[in-house]
Amino acid sequence: MTIGAPTELPTVKQSADGSGSAEQQDHLTLVHGRLPGDVYVRRPMHLPDSLDGEHGDGYEVRPDELPGVASAGVVGKVRRRLIGSPIPSDQEHVERLGVATGLPVFASDNISSSAYATEEIMRVLVLAGVGALSLTLPITFGIVAVLAIVVISYQQTIAAYPSGGGSYIVAKDNLGSKAALTAAGALLVDYVLTVAVSIAAGVAALTALFPALYPLRVLIGIVFILLIMLGNLRGIRESGAIFAAPAYVYLATMFGLLGYGMFRYLSGTMPEYTAPAGWAAAAGTQGLGLLLILRAFASGSVALTGTEAVSNGVPAFKAPEPRRAQTVLILMGTFFATIFIGISFLAGHLGILPDPSEEQTIISQLARTLVGNGPYLYLVQLSTALLLVLAANTAFADFPRLLSILARDRYVPRLFSFRGDRLAFTSGIMLLSVLSAILVVVFSGSVTQLIPLYTVGVFVAFTLSQSGMVKHWWKLRETEPGWHHRAVINGVGAVTTGIVAIEVGLSKFLLGAWMVLILVPVLIAGMWGIHRHYRRLESAQLPETPLDYTRLRIRPIVPIADLNVPAKQALAFARAVADDDVITLVHVTDKVDTADRLRTEWDQWPHGATHLVVIESPYRSLGGPLIRYLREEASTHPADTLLVVLPEYVPGRWWEHLLHNQTALRLKAKLLFQPGVFVVSVPYHIAHAGETAQIGAAP
Repeated sequence: MTIGAPTELPTVKQSADGSGSAEQQDHLTLVHGRLPGDVYVRRPMHLPDSLDGEHGDGYEVRPDELPGVASAGVVGKVRRRLIGSPIPSDQEHVERLGVATGLPVFASDNISSSAYATEEIMRVLVLAGVGALSLTLPITFGIVAVLAIVVISYQQTIAAYPSGGGSYIVAKDNLGSKAALTAAGALLVDYVLTVAVSIAAGVAALTALFPALYPLRVLIGIVFILLIMLGNLRGIRESGAIFAAPAYVYLATMFGLLGYGMFRYLSGTMPEYTAPAGWAAAAGTQGLGLLLILRAFASGSVALTGTEAVSNGVPAFKAPEPRRAQTVLILMGTFFATIFIGISFLAGHLGILPDPSEEQTIISQLARTLVGNGPYLYLVQLSTALLLVLAANTAFADFPRLLSILARDRYVPRLFSFRGDRLAFTSGIMLLSVLSAILVVVFSGSVTQLIPLYTVGVFVAFTLSQSGMVKHWWKLRETEPGWHHRAVINGVGAVTTGIVAIEVGLSKFLLGAWMVLILVPVLIAGMWGIHRHYRRLESAQLPETPLDYTRLRIRPIVPIADLNVPAKQALAFARAVADDDVITLVHVTDKVDTADRLRTEWDQWPHGATHLVVIESPYRSLGGPLIRYLREEASTHPADTLLVVLPEYVPGRWWEHLLHNQTALRLKAKLLFQPGVFVVSVPYHIAHAGETAQIGAAP
């Protein structure tokens, strides 16, 4: 809520912190931001003077009460050192991004693909011979033209969906749930591949500079994934600050290299390039035909990945969100197109050939040819490697956000909708890390092997998003002036990306795209199944036990191994919630002498009217006989509700868990699936040496 004049509320208490100041009266707080006029009112959730209900019925958790914060343990300290201190929810606005930090967070994927897009085109064309490489620049211009159409189309998407115009949301609002899930499934696959390809390309740039690291490329890739995961767990604003410098260093370095190359070209002083004889001999294995040209176009179309990220992440920007997102999108397209065209032009003019072994990249050869083996070559390669690695951050920004939206709509597990201590979607970040690491291992960190799986999903999402926008403008035709012009722009985008999606799918089908085309329907089926489960849960009306507490008759069942202190605690609890004559202690055993000894102890113990039942289990099974007994009790007493009271040892140290067989834990797991049965655990905390357990002890 924005206040026109802060003086409307009298100042009673004023405090200041690093983010602004606050004035407080009647439990309302005026919060001042960093800029003039940046003021809003915050009403506290509680009155934290006490917890006894005299001053209020709410309580706000303090930072020192969170797990790992108050604890002085090693794990808690390491966790806070790596991830940082918790951020309260009311500070979410501070975590938003401006254009300067939003560009590296949401545009790194697209900009970084300029480092390998030219190479992927050339790797396909060279199959028809060295002469076919002359088509590299025309294909580059074709891809840039498609990118321009996509950028213009998404400008309208951002304006129409300022709360986040990802393909899933646009398709859901305009094309229905089936199209929306298709877009979501395609994007989820594409985000995982984005991380794997970016990491593999970054490692390739690094190993081109240091060939001795080439055998370790898979291990290095996994380490990079873990580092990016930690950066994102610290929160989106902090990850943006961490990853901003490499993006701008790469841009400055590449513009410097390309500017120098164009100067050499215009001045007629271009150096000579000589490729190893084996590289040229390996070329020319196929004929140059339309299919090969289309395949080269499809391979270079990896350049368009990441465009979706900006429109999907509009809510992450500072106000005005749409304008900042549109600015980032335009800058992204401009920077990428300039670098992509420059690399293709200079590489084609010099006659650079792709390395069949993938040890030397096109950029490394271009830089070495233009500036030699001096410091600038190291700057080019290191900045390229770093940006390619950090380009995976784009997927880390959008994959968890998309999962959270799907979780909100009940298409994926709800845990993906919850944010961690740093306001990051922790579960989605960790899932993306695991899946991308698996891909890096399976495909041995090879960009060429991963590329055929890439781009299919993103163009499917592009097409659905732009088609949805056409319908969006049609629905607003009565109220939106100029709707037909906007519909035409998005229509051109839909047709263009649709054609590219078909072309990419056909040309890369046998090279690995078939896996994506199978995986996406499997994901859709899985999301439908999850959605049906949640709908069934929400529509459930029949209770397993009476809802009227006056009709609820508890019949406790206490499984025991012997009559020790934990068992007696469990029995005392059972006697506190039910009459003695309905309480039964159950002992399952395969030893007759043990049962006899327990009966003797039972007769000597003042147990009132409770019962002891011994079940002989000659096959040494515990869970099966107990569950069968529970079913017989349920059929004998259908009006009663069975309450299984489990005595449970709780060790004080982690290694002490290894000294116990966790019987109570295993029983709880089995009883969880028994309808109409309540389970309660009565813990017995094992006191450490030198400590005295006195909680609940008699005076």
